[in-house]
Amino acid sequence: MASAQSSGGGTELGQFLRARRTQTRPDQVGLTVGPGLRRTPGLRREELATLAGMSIDYYVRMERGKETRPSPAVLDALARALHLDDAEHQHLRELAARAARYAPEPPPPPSRTVRPHLKLVLEALRPNPAYIISRSMDLLAWNPGGLALYAGLADWPATQRNLARYIFLHPTARILFPDWDELVRGCVARLRSLAGTAPDAPDLTHLVGELLLKSPDFAKLWERYDVVGRKRIQKTFHHPQVGVLTLSGQSMNLEGTPGLRLGVYTAEPGTPDHDAMLLLDAIAPEPARHQDMKREQQPHSQP
Repeated sequence: MASAQSSGGGTELGQFLRARRTQTRPDQVGLTVGPGLRRTPGLRREELATLAGMSIDYYVRMERGKETRPSPAVLDALARALHLDDAEHQHLRELAARAARYAPEPPPPPSRTVRPHLKLVLEALRPNPAYIISRSMDLLAWNPGGLALYAGLADWPATQRNLARYIFLHPTARILFPDWDELVRGCVARLRSLAGTAPDAPDLTHLVGELLLKSPDFAKLWERYDVVGRKRIQKTFHHPQVGVLTLSGQSMNLEGTPGLRLGVYTAEPGTPDHDAMLLLDAIAPEPARHQDMKREQQPHSQP
């Protein structure tokens, strides 16, 4: 089982290279495999080194985390040899840059403060389900539909409400998402990409460590070191209260609030999906702060 925390920047770089090497078949890169059983999954180290035009000793040092200053030309050669896509190639560059300047002190976690005007934005987006999450997918603020859409999440304490934790550990998640297998791959790829450049950040290590211990599915996907997940514009929910609804999702970074993202779901007015979304907003419990605001807005009766 992989550790949620690495001992240095070169270690993370080596782990990424090893994962990509062992998942690349010889025939994918034009190599002919001779007769006999191959004990190594994917490419051998010497095969990758040859394809990238470098010495085997140098590549082995990189994979073992002992070579932390590869040149841009070396990184580009490895990316070509492994057939990395643009996002994976960029991740390789970021890992190498971090390895070169690695400091053992973990960086402070980003702000988790949701400013008041953003909470007003969430309210204004109703009946569209909307929420604000941290970089590690903690649910920090939401409107009624945004919380109720993830059936059963409201049963957890507010401090435990995390979308990755929900997807892997809540029993309702596999029922709610008909494409659960695909969804979890994208979730792990997102966390892997983030942890690759900030492996010692407390908000990430705590979450990853918990999921590695509690979810064999997460641990298996974490070992793959995929950093690119398929992003789907539409998502289908088999919701226990409002039935099946397919919504279009959009997420965006929030200006002036590093690490926080706004997520919102929409449906075409007049469709059954939109009707189900309206029903979800109507039956979802109002947060206490919304109830207090409504009471304050009501005219006071005269004695």
